[in-house]
Amino acid sequence: MKEQTLVEMKNKIQSMTNVIQHLYSEVEYLRTVSFGTLETIKQMSEYDEALSKIKEKLKENQNGVKQQDTK
Repeated sequence: MKEQTLVEMKNKIQSMTNVIQHLYSEVEYLRTVSFGTLETIKQMSEYDEALSKIKEKLKENQNGVKQQDTK
């Protein structure tokens, strides 16, 4: 292969590596934010009631009853 082709390939690989590293950082950030949000929501007084409602809806959907929530 020509040296120019190898240099181009090296640059493309480095560019893809940079993109993957950025994506990894974004995923870690989103994981941290979502964990923090969940822990904050758990501290709210209505959390247990809301969780119960969600569980009921999931059971209904698993039993074949499809309900559309228009709220």
